[in-house]
Amino acid sequence: MPLSANNPDRKSWLHVDKNSDFPIQNIPFGVFLTRDDIITIGTRIGDTAIDLGALHQLGYFNGIPLTDDIFLQDTLNDFIADGRKTWRAVRNRIAQIFDSNNDTLKQNKSHKEIVLFRLDEIEMQLPVQIGDYTDFYSSIEHATNVGAIFRDPDNALLPNWLHIPVAYHGRSSSIIPSGIPVHRPNGQTLPNGAEVPVFGPSNMVDFELEMAFITTVANDLGESIPVEEAEEYIFGLVLLNDWSARDIQKWEYVPLGPFLAKNFATSISPWIVTLDALEPYRVEGPKPIKPQLDYLKYKGKKSFDINLEVAIRPSGAKETVVCKTNFKHLYWNMAQQLAHHTVNGCPINSGDMMGSGTISGPTPDSYGSMLELSWKGEKPIKMKDGSERKFVNDDDTVIMRGHCEKDGTRIGFGEVSTKLLPVFKKK
Repeated sequence: MPLSANNPDRKSWLHVDKNSDFPIQNIPFGVFLTRDDIITIGTRIGDTAIDLGALHQLGYFNGIPLTDDIFLQDTLNDFIADGRKTWRAVRNRIAQIFDSNNDTLKQNKSHKEIVLFRLDEIEMQLPVQIGDYTDFYSSIEHATNVGAIFRDPDNALLPNWLHIPVAYHGRSSSIIPSGIPVHRPNGQTLPNGAEVPVFGPSNMVDFELEMAFITTVANDLGESIPVEEAEEYIFGLVLLNDWSARDIQKWEYVPLGPFLAKNFATSISPWIVTLDALEPYRVEGPKPIKPQLDYLKYKGKKSFDINLEVAIRPSGAKETVVCKTNFKHLYWNMAQQLAHHTVNGCPINSGDMMGSGTISGPTPDSYGSMLELSWKGEKPIKMKDGSERKFVNDDDTVIMRGHCEKDGTRIGFGEVSTKLLPVFKKK
């Protein structure tokens, strides 16, 4: 099925600002609560949210084999489980409905009143029910920096890192959409020079600039997914802030890796941008430094040119951009990650989320965490209001953004914005 929704010459009869992340070529998917307190699956063009449940009930998806309630649910899981053929057909139809040359809905005032919403009339929800969350560790720059900070600068990468996409299983219950604040976590830390740990608030709360892909139902128990087929099971991507408490992490991570340092909160952007929408922005990733085993070898361009940035906004002050990097720096790509995840027969379900790991670039201003940017606090970052940051302060808001741009077209993810509150106290 052709990707007609990606036609760069297509214009919409809905208003779209020049630098919008959501032109008609994007057509992301999300879940929102309407002004009438109805939860629905929707999409977005410009600053207009579109109720796909209402659009389906009004007959605009006739001819596409969809169940009556496919868009009347509070998660995208069932729609994602329908597979790429359905995703592509629906995206193509939405592009057709909102094409500037199509008057069918444009001229139907009563239908438009039911289907279209301003952004201030909706409340975005978590787009999928995430059963399992895996967090990879796929940036060689980040892994090298963290190894140098926490262990031995001369042996920063562990022996396995160049051979396997390293990952750990995270906690899905604390994944939240943009706009939901998080609290500074408590935990055990080992102060410098101390021999026994202390309990209390983390003093080194950090962001991690990541992206994540959402999967469809992929394989049965015992079955693996070949690297060349992996992308067929990837629905789309979101921005991800994998909050981290570095002092808790340093004390707990040997021998089994992160636990309380990571499971207190993970924030994601609410609109899932499909892999189809990102097709024009494919690029080659880094070349392997060491030979890779056959099941991880791939052909073609498996990475994407996605510009990423992080800003910190202190309470009552203007934001300061502290990091600019790019998704294409990841050493291990999504196809390799999914192939490795399933090579032992681990089943993947609809709505599973796979984090990329912190995305750091090769220069100090492209590091994807405060641990690296301030080099464990030794080089504080200056804010526009004159204050300094070693890590994230209470009442700071961390904002992550991402977009692709090429030949005058732009596809973006919006943002994931999260405020850090003090330690939770029962009233």
